[in-house]
Amino acid sequence: MSTEEKNLATIHTSVMPDEILHWLNPKSGGRYIDGTLGLGGHSLRLLEKTNGEIEIAGLDRDSSALELAKKRLTNYQKQMHFFHMPFSEFEKALDALGWDEIDGAIVDLGVSSLQLDSGERGFSFQEDAPLDMRMDTVNTHTTAADLVANLNHGELARCIRVYGEDPLAGKISSAILREREKEPITHTLQLAEIIKQAYPLKMQKTARNHPATRTFQALRIAVNREDEELEYFLENIIKRLKVSARIVVISFHSLEDRIAKNIFREEAKTCICPSRQIICSCRGKANVRILTKKPQIPTDNEIADNKRSRSAKLRAAEKIL
Repeated sequence: MSTEEKNLATIHTSVMPDEILHWLNPKSGGRYIDGTLGLGGHSLRLLEKTNGEIEIAGLDRDSSALELAKKRLTNYQKQMHFFHMPFSEFEKALDALGWDEIDGAIVDLGVSSLQLDSGERGFSFQEDAPLDMRMDTVNTHTTAADLVANLNHGELARCIRVYGEDPLAGKISSAILREREKEPITHTLQLAEIIKQAYPLKMQKTARNHPATRTFQALRIAVNREDEELEYFLENIIKRLKVSARIVVISFHSLEDRIAKNIFREEAKTCICPSRQIICSCRGKANVRILTKKPQIPTDNEIADNKRSRSAKLRAAEKIL
């Protein structure tokens, strides 16, 4: 590994790399999609595992990450195909390459350390920065500041409750609306303090994480429409998988994990008749076989080495029809 590769590896540590290799089970000569390329950690492991005898379409909506991935994977220029796009647009990438079917796909839904640690991107409240949170600053126009400024109470509360799963969503929404009447809320630390003050002192003292953690997560998901992206991708990528090809999803939020679980379950059903219908008339066949009955989680050793992996959950399925 070159010095530059080592430096890039220290910026972001790929989550559950051994489990990805196990469940995706890449084969020489195969064609794969890495829908969330990031800094290329998972793709690099796949290429090393197969001695570079596969091709990968690497997609990422973050142009900065994509450029760094190109540098990290410079030894595999012939095997890698880079696309600046969200993974929900994977069909454009496959069509551009002339790939009708693929041998496997992975998506790692976590926010990379590059994004979290780049204060100016506004993903974190560890330092003051514009309230942005866009993963793609070129094609995405709505920022977190726009949502905070324009959503009404009910919309904002629902966003925080559904995407952040914060039980105080209503109180937080009220606090934000009250403060935005006084002055625009445009920076991360400004918003974090407003949210903190909405929490009772007792909850502030006993909370494992900063009170603003869940709201920031909710705004990030809403800005980047992450739930819609995932639903579209999973519902359509299965159509482009070869028989025996596999799909692996790593999620960090219960909403994302639930989407993956439910879609895999639907695709694994052998009957799609209405539940009230006694005799099956659809003669349906399952599209996939679920490989992980329960989501896999990182080992204790991985969590000790990379604390950001602690909430990761992995699900995998195999195309059978």
